[in-house]
Amino acid sequence: MTDTALTPKRRAHSILGYVPWVISGLVAAICILPHVSVLVAAFMGSTETLQSLAETVLGRYTQATLILLITVVVFSTLIGTITAWLVTTTEFTGRRVLEIALVLPLAFPAYVLAYAYTHVLDHPGIVQSTLRAVTGWGPRDYWFPEIRSLGGAAAMLTLVLYPYVYLLARAAFATQSATTFYAAQSLGQTRWGAFWRVSLPMARPAIASGAMLVGMETIADFGTVSYFGVQTFAVGIYSSWFTFADRAAAAQLSLGLLAFALLLAIIERINRGEARYAYGRKFEQMPRLALTGAANAGAMFACFLPAFLGCILPVLMLSEMATGSEQSLFSPRYLQFAQNSVTLGICAAILTVSVALLFGSLARNRDSWFATAILYIGRLGYAVPGGVIAVGLLVPFAFFDNTLDAYMRETFGISTGLLFTGSIWLLVFAYMIRFLAAAIGAYEGGVAVINPNMDAAARVLGQSEWGLLRRVHLPLLRPSLFTALLIVFVDVMKELPATLIMRPFNFDTLAVQAHRLAADERLAGAAVPSLVIVAIGTLPVILLCRRIRNEQGNKKEDA
Repeated sequence: MTDTALTPKRRAHSILGYVPWVISGLVAAICILPHVSVLVAAFMGSTETLQSLAETVLGRYTQATLILLITVVVFSTLIGTITAWLVTTTEFTGRRVLEIALVLPLAFPAYVLAYAYTHVLDHPGIVQSTLRAVTGWGPRDYWFPEIRSLGGAAAMLTLVLYPYVYLLARAAFATQSATTFYAAQSLGQTRWGAFWRVSLPMARPAIASGAMLVGMETIADFGTVSYFGVQTFAVGIYSSWFTFADRAAAAQLSLGLLAFALLLAIIERINRGEARYAYGRKFEQMPRLALTGAANAGAMFACFLPAFLGCILPVLMLSEMATGSEQSLFSPRYLQFAQNSVTLGICAAILTVSVALLFGSLARNRDSWFATAILYIGRLGYAVPGGVIAVGLLVPFAFFDNTLDAYMRETFGISTGLLFTGSIWLLVFAYMIRFLAAAIGAYEGGVAVINPNMDAAARVLGQSEWGLLRRVHLPLLRPSLFTALLIVFVDVMKELPATLIMRPFNFDTLAVQAHRLAADERLAGAAVPSLVIVAIGTLPVILLCRRIRNEQGNKKEDA
């Protein structure tokens, strides 16, 4: 009797158990959709526009993208690795402040730096104006580096992207035991030799991961290169979509940009290989070498210069520009821009972190190929620029909207219009695909410290997977999930290419407004929304700095 009465409940419980799998499958399909649609649209569409581009600017797109990619990755890796080694293993004046200041440029979008430096370094800017006033030279009497150039774009991107390498390299150097370093020195290696032959190879996987992130962000950038007039694939995609109104050409160029992203991932994987490093059973913190004299001044300058150029100076320049602007942040128009940006950020952050939690929980609780596959699909989005995701989503959904509208007109005589194309939710889905990898990384970082025995104990006590997530994992994952929410929120605030392509009609954000004003050469006006974006972007950086401080305190206590 009891078993018979419980049968419907068991059946209902069994059916509900498939709901997370169905939802995960649907979300994974949306995540993979841009890749598939770009491939289909690229091979099935007309090649007339692409042939025209190939005869004119396609070679320029490829050359500029490659040069920009190589330059930014090389210099970001050098700056990030050198500064990480200095703040980790040496003691110099101002080290405690500078190791935090080196992270701050991460809060800046590269296009904001481009606006600030153009205002100061361009021909009518304060630097060249002062130079002409002091020397009496005319415009043709001297040479000055052109900020609106490929080199200028590379400099802007390097200043805001080197923290990716710095953070990962710093963590790698900090976790290396001094015993390995001592062993190298006992074998006749100098401190420099031990760094070059032991410490650097052990940190190579982390440095390579940081360099790959830098490369992905470089090829995805649109705001900086478009403002400086650098013709890359990202600019070509936007031009094909809006200037030529050719979706097939945009998809074909997106395929080329996707090839760059996949090439970066392959190179990083080959570079990492099957390398494994053992740090030894005994961990001993690396002693700091106290620097004096010229060495102290050199280390302080090497760490101060990137932070100054990437954060302190731009804030001063933007503040000066904003004071002379007629734009008011508290006007109804700007408040609407801020409301739109915050709305998109909150919706995208909640959706993205919820999906990351769903994917991660399934992968942790169910050891199956499906759970592993959806987790891998969720990570693919970060390797795809926002412009490619935008094109990859708009093409199939526009086809669906047009097909449905034509059918309803023919059958019932009514028009359904555009249900998905140009909607806020399609833009939110694009953000979710783009930044899901960051949310998954934050989830995995938090869940890694949860002992699997706690899961087993909860199961023994009769908790279901939902009860395990709600009563055990969520309370422990709150800091990590909150960090993930902030990271996604800020990334959405800074995202430009996907927002430009997919935003609804008459729905502008702070990033779009800053881009529009800068494109019209109204740099003082662009400084106002840019400062707001930077202020919001500083929030997760402050949390990251607090985490660094806490790690330092824990290490001292352990020592």
